Amino acid sequence: MSEHVLVIGSGRDLPTRLRRSRPGTRTSVICRLDYLSRLRETTEHTRIIGVRPEAPADEWVELAEAVHARDPFTRIVAFGERDQDKCAAVGQALGLAAHSPNTVALVHDKYAMRVRLREAGVDSTASASVSDADELRAFLAAHGTPCIVKPAGGSFSKGIALVRDIEEAPAAFARASGELGDLHGTEVLVEQFHEGPQFSVEAFSEAGDHQIVAITRKYSDPVNFVELGHVSPAPLGPAQQKQVHDYVERILNALGIENGATHTEVVLGDAGPQVIETHVRMGGDEIPALAHDVTGVDIADCLIRHTLGEQVLPGIRATLAEPRTPRSSAIWFAALPAPGVLATTTGLDEAREVPGVTEVQSLVSADATIGTLESSESRVAHARAVAPTAEEALSAAREAIDRLTFHLRVRVADQGAL
Repeated sequence: MSEHVLVIGSGRDLPTRLRRSRPGTRTSVICRLDYLSRLRETTEHTRIIGVRPEAPADEWVELAEAVHARDPFTRIVAFGERDQDKCAAVGQALGLAAHSPNTVALVHDKYAMRVRLREAGVDSTASASVSDADELRAFLAAHGTPCIVKPAGGSFSKGIALVRDIEEAPAAFARASGELGDLHGTEVLVEQFHEGPQFSVEAFSEAGDHQIVAITRKYSDPVNFVELGHVSPAPLGPAQQKQVHDYVERILNALGIENGATHTEVVLGDAGPQVIETHVRMGGDEIPALAHDVTGVDIADCLIRHTLGEQVLPGIRATLAEPRTPRSSAIWFAALPAPGVLATTTGLDEAREVPGVTEVQSLVSADATIGTLESSESRVAHARAVAPTAEEALSAAREAIDRLTFHLRVRVADQGAL
């Protein structure tokens, strides 16, 4: 039977991979109007429907139902973070396999996730949703510091602040609520801060059966927690690995996650692993590529085949069990200490010559306006490297970044020009 897959969102190159993975597979897309420019190979889709960004879920459902009545869908998928709630609603309405609306709501609402995990005995982190700086102060007075203040439904590491003193509450609330940027009006979450190294855990699930694919150590900016680098596999002993594996599986079960790729972030401290957040999607920052380098498991390919109804867990487990020469894969990002307009980037060829480096990529084009490090979207380049150890892989990736030079045009204050 030929497949007709409804893709919610842009999906980067994954819709193309869907069509090419099995002869006769077609894709239709429903996405926000501002995502239309992100679509690739647009003429290869059977149809594309643009929806106003503020449209409610029932509008997405009605549009999908109208197409489904004429040209039925056999599968549905959302590859990205945004509009997974629309995918869940459409899947439920059309009888297509997708994450349940309740699961997506728990994953996207960080406060609701904390409540559910506390109820399930998985996580005891104190947290609250606060509506103003006074409520934030009250939480800090009751639970102490340090605490993390962040948008309840944010992404790209935007709006996050670490509060170590109660007097920092007004500024932290303003940052998280979007008073200083494009998150305006968002709900604000405060929660206890767990000290310790942070890790990303990539897993794949089928019918509630979970398999951890890789644990990646992440390195973040100490002020705003934007990720600066990652290395896989994380340098953990067997007992620590099992501890993280078991903990993440309990999280997935508690949230009702049954199928597909997940990306969970945890802190590993003296009290054991503590969840930061989880996502019903693949990890970003090229983490799936790092995992592929060191495990041989192509998470994106597994997700494509899983979307088309194939069982992939046996193959994942067989690949993970294969003998493999130990090696590490790392990525490091460049960010700028001052804002400006990018004129040129030099040193790319020199960076690619660093032993072990597999990729160096600029993330911004010439004449782009560049800010300082505020979110993951602020980063301007990355370098990937493979080496026998985590230290060597990270060192090579960082050396490649150090060979890059970014030439900026900056505003001259007294002349008001660039």
